[in-house]
This record gives sequence, structure tokens and C-alpha cells, in this order.
Amino acid sequence: MSHSATPFERPLIAATLFLLVWLPLPLGSNRDWAVGLMVLFTGGLTALWAVSRIRGGGLAEHRSLKAAWPLLALLALGQGWVAVQWLAGLSVDVGSTFQYLMLGITYTLLFGLIITLFTSRKRLTLLLATLVVSGTLQAFWGAFMTLSGVEWLLMTPKTSYQGNATGTFVNRNHLAGYLELTLACGIGLLMALRDGRPFSWTGLLELLMGPKARLRLALVIMVIALVMTHSRMGNAAFFASLLIVGGIFVVLDKQNRLRNGLILASLILIDLLVISQYFGLERLKDRLVNTRLNDVVVDGEVVQQANEVRDNVFGYAIPLLKEKPLVGQGAGSFEAVYPKYPGEDIRLHFDHAHNDFIQFVVEFGLLGTLPLAAFLLLALFHALRALWQQESIYRSGVGFGAAVGILSLLIHSSTDFNLQIPANAATLVAVCAIAVLAGSHSKDRRRA
Repeated sequence: MSHSATPFERPLIAATLFLLVWLPLPLGSNRDWAVGLMVLFTGGLTALWAVSRIRGGGLAEHRSLKAAWPLLALLALGQGWVAVQWLAGLSVDVGSTFQYLMLGITYTLLFGLIITLFTSRKRLTLLLATLVVSGTLQAFWGAFMTLSGVEWLLMTPKTSYQGNATGTFVNRNHLAGYLELTLACGIGLLMALRDGRPFSWTGLLELLMGPKARLRLALVIMVIALVMTHSRMGNAAFFASLLIVGGIFVVLDKQNRLRNGLILASLILIDLLVISQYFGLERLKDRLVNTRLNDVVVDGEVVQQANEVRDNVFGYAIPLLKEKPLVGQGAGSFEAVYPKYPGEDIRLHFDHAHNDFIQFVVEFGLLGTLPLAAFLLLALFHALRALWQQESIYRSGVGFGAAVGILSLLIHSSTDFNLQIPANAATLVAVCAIAVLAGSHSKDRRRA
């Protein structure tokens, strides 16, 4: 279904794409000034969008917007609860809760902007391509800095994680989380742009080495950087989600099962086992093998100390869950409340739980967490439903990519805090919007 163009629509699209590329650059926007810029810029875009819609005759009915209303409502409900925590004095850290409220409203507005602006196939492809370009730039910068030994972020030298690709993020796990999302977008785009002809080896080679070779090269660069982060759960989550969703995808499409299986096999085998072998795959394997959650004791003596304490952090956070299971401690308050509980084995300062699920329940309580969890699950449902639409190669391909991205970051969130990093949280919201658009966008060719 088409709708008439509104004033400022093209500048709004360009500005939204710029925002998505900008967000990871200032240390993942994980600084107060970067958060402020993000909030102001998104708010300004929304105001301009509202003026554009008023001058254009109101909000046009489109099936992508109809499909997105439940997700928008769930996001708004989650932010409404944070507002209650802040206004009613339920938060232990009122300042942090207010910042999280501003961030949550920003994510909600960004979701709405993407849903209403990228409603055509051409625009959706542009959105996916922009995220792929951003991920490739992050991957190239992170890999180049590590291989060259220069070890800078964007404007400042790295003070931690030397020898690991971090891009413009401080933490390697957060570059890994960002690449999980952009890699998924790239794979989804690759699958969406495949043709519907019967399988042939020539067609497969053309897909991998022909006009789409630039996209294929971008995927290779991002896989290399993902391996070079040496993020254990980042790599495990991405390839696990690729195998799970890829398995569903291959089983569903009986007609193109061989071709789809070979494409996915090339992504995993060529990228991971061949190319990445020269870029730190062995070191990543060593990190996985040598992970110790508990001390190794022989004859009553500790011969090897545990080198991973995140599971202990999870355990000490459980009392916080029990204190206020329904209302929570207040969004953003984990750093303020956690020091009451850690034992002597926790010697470092933890401002996050290193488990987004635990942290959300501690801070938001069940009343605030359940709407946000439902938002993610409903977005994943939209992605899988689009993947199921085998009559449309494009829709199923985009749905495939969105499903991989959402599932991967959810798996990774069990041992890290990617959802507390504004750039990664905003990009996940964008991927959730893509999941909805995958099955509800228009094929209108009369307008970009």
C-alpha cells in the first residue's frame, strides 16, 4: 500500500541513518554527553517528523504501522513504569532512573521513526545496507588498530583490552554485540537478494563472488573482527543463533534447501574455519577452553584460581531480586545498590550485573521487565513469521537476518550487558523494527 510523500521525509530518512551510524562512534554512546546528544537528536527528528505529518495531512495508514502498534505500546508501557519509579520515589538512584527514562523514550521514538519512514522495500534495503556499512567500518577500524599495534579507540588511545578488537567501543564484548546485529543484517540482506531460479553451481558462485561480492566482503571483515574481539559469548551466541535460525530456514524452504544450505555452510565454514584461522581463532579457542569458574583445589590447596567471577556476581545479585521483585530498585540503580551484597571474592567494582536479564529484573522489577521482554519476543515472532513466508524471497531473507540478530543478542545478554550500552540497545531496537517491516513493508516502486 502506498502513501503520499510528506515534507522533510527524505531528510528525515537521511538523518535517521546518520544517527544509527553515529551512535557507536562516541564509545558506544556510553557517556553522559553522548546520551544527551542522542536524546536531543532523536527528539528533534521526532518533532520534525510530527510537523511533516501534520503538513502532509496526518498519519497515513500502513500495514507496517498496524503491525507495530502492539510493540510500540509495550515499549511505552515499559517507559511508563520507569516514569512511575522516578516520580513516586521508588528508585534508589533517582538521577540514573531519570537518565534511563530519557533513554527509554528515545528508543521508543527511534522505533516509531523507523517503522513509519522505512515502509518500502527500497528504503528497507537502504536501512539494512547502512547498518552493514556501519558494522563494516567498526570491524575494519577494530581489526586495523589491533593488527597495527596502534590501539586507539576513535580519538583516544585504548587503556584496556589491548590485543583485542574493540572498534570505537571500550569493551570488546560490546563491539562483539554490535557486530552480531550488523552481521545478521548483512546475512539477511544477502539471503533477501538471492534470486528464485533453480539451484545451480553457477548461480551460487555468482551470489558469492558476483555483483554481491562487496556485501560478501563486508561479512568477511565483520566475522574477522568478531573473532578478533576474542569475546567468548559473543562468538558463541552469534554462531549458535546462525545455526538455529539457519536450520529452521533450510528445513522450511524445501524447494531451495540445497542452495540455502550451501550458502549458510559457506558463511560458517569459509569465514570461521578458514579466514578467521589467521585472525585469532586459536586464541579465542584457548579463552574458551581455559575458562575457570571455580578454583582448582588439590589436596586442600588452591593450584589454579578461578579466572571468571561473573557467575559469582549473578549469585550475589539474587538478594536484590528478592528485595523488590515487583517494583524493582529503580532503573539504572544497580551500581548504587549492589555493593551491599558481594562477598570477599568480588574484588572489582561492578556497575552492571553482566547479565541483562538479572539487571533488568533488579532495576525495573517484574512490572517493568515483562513489557520489555514481551516486546523482544514479539519482535522475534515477527521475524520468524517473515522467514516463514517462502513465497517472498526478500521477506524471508530479511526475517532470517532479524531473527539471527535478536536471538544472538539475547543469548549474549545472559553473560554481559550489551543492553545497557545505548548504541547496542538502539541498534537492537532498529533490528526489531526491521523484523516488523520484513513482513509488512510495501513493494511500491513509484517512490523511494
